[in-house]
Amino acid sequence: MKVISNSSPLINFTTLGHLQLLHQLYDTIVIPEAVHNEVVVGGQGYPGREAIERADWIVREAVSDLTAVAALRSLGHGEAEAVILAVENPGALLLLDDRRGRLAALTMGVNIIGTLGVLLVAKRKGLIPVIAPEIERLQTQVGFRLREELKVRVLREAGEG
Repeated sequence: MKVISNSSPLINFTTLGHLQLLHQLYDTIVIPEAVHNEVVVGGQGYPGREAIERADWIVREAVSDLTAVAALRSLGHGEAEAVILAVENPGALLLLDDRRGRLAALTMGVNIIGTLGVLLVAKRKGLIPVIAPEIERLQTQVGFRLREELKVRVLREAGEG
């Protein structure tokens, strides 16, 4: 299965020091050009920019339907390209956190998972022992916005709440 990522999950996992988790779980991560430009080219201030640039398992792929990307103008350019790239690759899994982007992807039939979902998968596979401290770090270090009821549900699913 092809796994495509938007910028925020990459930034989140590098900030947590867990970029390698994505490689362990999904082998190869595909990013569209706009995400590469946001994180690597224009990402001088982004945490983990260099780690993402050096990761040979994060590969770029161009989006074919630029008209469809333009139609998603309410999203950021990287999000729009990531959603359309996932549409162009039926059965792909899209790593995406932004609420508006997730809604757009769902309406287009795209399979999505966010940072919290990836953390749950990693815990279930024994790659990390607990996720509560990771969620706390996401909120304090990254400014990850999270409704309290979602946090409680995720921690309960992880057996931590």
